Amino acid sequence: MKPIHILVTNDDGVQAPGLLALAQEMRKLGKVTVFAPDKNWSASGHVKTMDRPLRVRETLLADGTPAFMSDGAPSDCVALPLLGLIEGKIDLVVSGINPNANVGHDVTYSGTVTAAMEAVIAGVKGIAVSLDSPEGHKGVLDYSTAAIVARKVAKRIIKDGLPEGVVINLNVPYLKERQIKGYMITRQGLRVYRDALDERVDPRGKPYYWIGGEAPTGVDEPGTDFGALRAGYVSITPLELDLTHYKAMDVLKKWKF
Repeated sequence: MKPIHILVTNDDGVQAPGLLALAQEMRKLGKVTVFAPDKNWSASGHVKTMDRPLRVRETLLADGTPAFMSDGAPSDCVALPLLGLIEGKIDLVVSGINPNANVGHDVTYSGTVTAAMEAVIAGVKGIAVSLDSPEGHKGVLDYSTAAIVARKVAKRIIKDGLPEGVVINLNVPYLKERQIKGYMITRQGLRVYRDALDERVDPRGKPYYWIGGEAPTGVDEPGTDFGALRAGYVSITPLELDLTHYKAMDVLKKWKF
């Protein structure tokens, strides 16, 4: 049987500790190629670079293993290998581990999630992995549980497959593996953003702006990604790329022009 080939990427940059933990666990399943941005692209959304050349360089991860890095966005770091920059067929793309959960409407902002979406657009299975780290956590994050969970989910997908056009959004509570209550198939919940505009003035007297505010929360509802995490469960949300609101089509068809 031909060994599985897994592409590991992220949106936090090639030297992010979450990516290293993910790559180390994925190596237990098969061949791993790491191809990630050379800087942090958090909250970048689904970006594809079309207006400038993309640079790719080789580097080493903290454990001494080779990796590729690009000055492109997370989606570029998936598109380039799938378009042939990396030799050999890629069977699965795993993106992460993001240091914070990606739940609810986060998926439209998240470079972690949209990198996995880029894989699915190209006909390759994609998983986005995020860790629900505690708000205000100080010090080094422990990605070990999230990495193990990602390996288990990836192994299941390799064995059983996925429906066409599905992206798996995987969120893992910040617990030891033995403390996790189980795995829950969820729907997107409601993320509550508390953004605020911070207006300032530079030394030349010109205004500039930060989008700030308090950290987002969510509606703790059973069956949702946010609710599962709050209850101590791994959240597995199948996302689809078809954003059409089919019920709204029936309403809009009644419009008269």
